[in-house]
Amino acid sequence: MKAFEAAYIKTHKSGELIQKIETARRLLSPCTVCPRKCGIDRLNGETGFCMTGKSAMVCSFHAHFGEEAPLVGTRGSGTIFFTYCNLLCSFCQNFEISHEGEGQIVSDRQIARMMMMLQKEGCHNINLVTPSHVVPQILAALPYAIESGLSVPLVYNTGAYDRLETLKLLEGVFDIYMPDFKFMDAEIAEATCMAGDYSIIAMSALKEMHRQVGDLVMDESGIAKRGLLLRHLVLPENLAGTKEVMRFIVREISPETYVNIMPQYRPCGNAHKTPGLRRRITEKEFETAMDAAKEEGILRFDTRRRTFMIW
Repeated sequence: MKAFEAAYIKTHKSGELIQKIETARRLLSPCTVCPRKCGIDRLNGETGFCMTGKSAMVCSFHAHFGEEAPLVGTRGSGTIFFTYCNLLCSFCQNFEISHEGEGQIVSDRQIARMMMMLQKEGCHNINLVTPSHVVPQILAALPYAIESGLSVPLVYNTGAYDRLETLKLLEGVFDIYMPDFKFMDAEIAEATCMAGDYSIIAMSALKEMHRQVGDLVMDESGIAKRGLLLRHLVLPENLAGTKEVMRFIVREISPETYVNIMPQYRPCGNAHKTPGLRRRITEKEFETAMDAAKEEGILRFDTRRRTFMIW
């Protein structure tokens, strides 16, 4: 494998990154950063669905060892957890961060310093968690980080409710996309996220992500360098529509997509308000989901062993 160079370095050298920053900033007023297109003036402090104004907020940043094997390696994935979200799933396992606003306002330079601290700690990548509503702020932080020596892959860790036009701005910036394809059914998406168009948006977003970076590529040590890594959380009573999601991945993206079928659902936040989401999944439900993915033709699965909890 040839020597790795993060995509954003070339984009910065060419001057394209500054153009992307300027374009992204204009999306904040009126705000059309994500599919919600709230239309408010975030540059002057107004807030919409994501409750985030001109500046991003961060809850925490640290080396994370609970992520997928190709991200964690031996030194961890350098996660930066952004506060709030543009999806606001009622069952979110980070409810305090996404719904209740745990965190503090940060400047572009502070985000850059976080990136550098994580790289200096030895993390294999910078993993930006819930970035969809703060794309302009992330882009604005990058020149400071690059000029300080940032060189590891950037990971876009998203719920996949991303506007296509915004994703196109990220071409040549992110090396790894890690979307979580949550569900196919419009009714469950509307009931839990107020986003009945979720699956339509997510399918379009995944196609664009894969167009930009292709299937996941790892180095000789099994560390992810570039590509698409898909997450899918199994929900009780097949509310996630696992078989349909995997069929889409195989037929419309690639059977070589690296997939993590996740068994750790537990009722959090306002999950109790949705029938079917008031309990953990059973071992049988998880096995059925795994079988469905294999039957549809998925060829690559995350191999990390996880503790399975039964309600």
